[in-house]
Amino acid sequence: MNSLKIGDRVIYPNQGIGVVEDIQVGSYNGEKFNVFHVRILTNNTLVLIPSSAAEEMGIRRPIAEGSIKKVFHFMRNGSVDITMNWKGRYKEHINLMKTGTLLDMALVLKSLFYLSLIKPLSFREKKMMERAKELIVTEISEASCDSCTRVEHRLIDTLSRCFKNVKPRLDI
Repeated sequence: MNSLKIGDRVIYPNQGIGVVEDIQVGSYNGEKFNVFHVRILTNNTLVLIPSSAAEEMGIRRPIAEGSIKKVFHFMRNGSVDITMNWKGRYKEHINLMKTGTLLDMALVLKSLFYLSLIKPLSFREKKMMERAKELIVTEISEASCDSCTRVEHRLIDTLSRCFKNVKPRLDI
């Protein structure tokens, strides 16, 4: 992550897209290192990230446009394996969201979308599903230069086709 420059866009796990606004040199115990000043776009928060900790924190560049097909292929194909124990499932999803990788967030969204078709989601799971969708949509929109609205529509359409044979619950 030492190759970042001012103006570069990065993904901050569970927060979304940020822009490197400044890079300063800091020191600790006589050791010098870069400190990235990253502005998170969704909430306008400024985060200071030591370069030595950036990779460990999961800071990464947005996906390349070519990787978008992989995400939609994953969303379109295959079933999901869902733990029915709420606490275990929630903890697993939290850990996946913390990694910040797009495929991990896609797994959370796909699992919760499927689960929402067969039973009501808890308040926390609804929020997590919305957060995963928001993070995926903004990153794909950034990578593809497409509008968030169009990306979201495509994503929901893809998930709906994946689970078209699932009998929806009746309390909707």
